[in-house]
Amino acid sequence: MAEFPKAARAVIIGGGIIGCSTAYHLAKLGWKDVVLLERNKLTSGSTWHAAGLVGQLRTSANITQLLKYSVELYDKLEAETGQATGWKMNGGLRLACNRERMIEIKRQATTAHSFGLEMHLLTPAEAQKLWPAMQVDDVVGAAFLPTDGQANPADISQALAKGARQGGVRIFEDCPVTAIHVKNGRAIGVKTTQGDLTAEVIVNCAGQWARDVGLLACAAVPLQSVQHQYLITEPIDGVPRDMPTLRDPDSLIYGKEEVGGLVVGGYEPNPIPWALDGIPDGF
Repeated sequence: MAEFPKAARAVIIGGGIIGCSTAYHLAKLGWKDVVLLERNKLTSGSTWHAAGLVGQLRTSANITQLLKYSVELYDKLEAETGQATGWKMNGGLRLACNRERMIEIKRQATTAHSFGLEMHLLTPAEAQKLWPAMQVDDVVGAAFLPTDGQANPADISQALAKGARQGGVRIFEDCPVTAIHVKNGRAIGVKTTQGDLTAEVIVNCAGQWARDVGLLACAAVPLQSVQHQYLITEPIDGVPRDMPTLRDPDSLIYGKEEVGGLVVGGYEPNPIPWALDGIPDGF
């Protein structure tokens, strides 16, 4: 096992997909002396059970461009690192179930095309051909982005972590951060179960634990976990393996193919908060 360092330019707290991505991109930017600390194992927090839908179209132009970059990265990451990512460019279908939503989708199409993003407007019948498991009685139209897709978030994280290591980042698992040292209102280091570490920059990538990590530095992180439900079916006849991901913003649901069956979840408009008194130790 690598010797635990005493100092670093940047310390990243959290080994989920955000922490691994931060480490990967800092290495790509030429940062040296970057350390990532994970309290358990990489992706063992909330990353491993993320839905894994990769869609690029958003109402924000900046977020759409960011997600376009994500697809470009996932498309090359496995070849670059030799680590499987589970990335599948099977396209993404976005439904409109009323006239107003269809107007929005048409506007988004104009934005998408301005970024060089391929997007097609479909009739309900054309959408059903792509998603044969769907009823389209209430569908007005749809948008299809062939470069959308789905990925395994844990595999993507491992590939990003491998790319980060190739760039010189040191990653320490089973290394909880127990305190953050602050001087003159600035975080200057961390205390861990493996020793103390000073740093110029500390990055909080702790996911749903980010609020707790922030409190170690007397910083308020406005974050609250909420309950989310989704269902996974057995294999279903007539569900093709290359079926695109699906979003229905009017019914607040998403769906994707998974091993010949479906994963379907809802976007709860009034979600139930979870762990208001803090996330249980060891969760």
